[in-house]
Amino acid sequence: MMIPFLIFYIVGYGMIMGISVYDTFTEGAKKGMTTVVKIMPTMIGLMVGVGVLRASGFLDFLSNLIGKVTEKIGVSAELVPVMIVRMFSNSAATGLLLDLFQNKGVDSQIGRTAAIMMSSTETIFYTMSIYFMAVKVTKTRYTFAGALLATISGVVISVILAGRMI
Repeated sequence: MMIPFLIFYIVGYGMIMGISVYDTFTEGAKKGMTTVVKIMPTMIGLMVGVGVLRASGFLDFLSNLIGKVTEKIGVSAELVPVMIVRMFSNSAATGLLLDLFQNKGVDSQIGRTAAIMMSSTETIFYTMSIYFMAVKVTKTRYTFAGALLATISGVVISVILAGRMI
C-alpha cells in the first residue's frame, strides 16, 4: 500500500503546487533513456568480459589458484568464483550461486555462505563504471580501495555468520 500511496502523494502534491506532473514525468523519462544509451557500451563490455572469463577457463584457473590460499583460512575454494565474479556482475554471480545450490544444496555450509556473501557484497566494477560514467566522475580517489575493503569484509563476515548457523 505504500507504493500506490507514495505515487498518489507525489502526483497530488505536484498538482497542488501547479506543476505539470505529466510533462515533468516525460522529461525525466527522456533523460533516463539518454542515460541508458550512454551507459550501454559499458554494460555490454562488462557482460562480454565476464562471459569471456568464464568460457575461456581463466576464471576456473584463477579460482583454483586463489582457492589454495583461501582453503587455509577457512573459505572453501568453491566460493572463490562467486567472490571474483560478484565484483563484476551480479547476474553472472547469481548464475554461479545457483550452480552451487544445485551441486551442494541450499542448506549446506557453502550454500549458506554464498547466499550471505551475495547479499553483503557489491558489484564494485559495474557500479563504479556505470555510476561514475553517468555523472562524469573522473577522480575516484579512494572509492575502489574502500569498495574492495567493504567486499572483503562482507566475505569474511559471511563466512563467520554461515559458520555460526550450524
